[in-house]
Amino acid sequence: MSIDTETVPVAAPQATGSTEPQATPDPAPAAEPAEAPAAAERKAPEAKPEPPAPAKKPRAPKVASTAKKTRTVELTLTVTGTADGDWQAELTQGGKRVLQGLEIPAAAVSRAAAELHTDIATAIESVLETAREQHRARMAELEAELEKVKAALSELQSD
Repeated sequence: MSIDTETVPVAAPQATGSTEPQATPDPAPAAEPAEAPAAAERKAPEAKPEPPAPAKKPRAPKVASTAKKTRTVELTLTVTGTADGDWQAELTQGGKRVLQGLEIPAAAVSRAAAELHTDIATAIESVLETAREQHRARMAELEAELEKVKAALSELQSD
């Protein structure tokens, strides 16, 4: 066992009944002359008891909060539209699909978007307007075709 010259080893209590630890002086290094035992005792730091740890400030006891804890529920609603104006909704909760392929009227999508935010309403309204234009064009084509069919039918009836 090596002894550090800066620390003071404490001897174990002896069988004589003494329970107090005794400090032993540092042995003089081999390089020092033998005349310095008294000097060695002066150089050795005295064993001082460790200062007590600083007292911790007592913390205030935790008080149960009277605030109502909010429980959050994660729901994701996905509304998908086509250029033809067909809209579908899908609802997921925690990664599990609750609803899928639920058809939604375009008017309901427009009202819901207007309720949420003007930017959302503007974006959806532009998609709806494109769908309206396509339906108007298709209606004009169908009306022209209907007129042709009516004319052909009237020719067949007059004969």
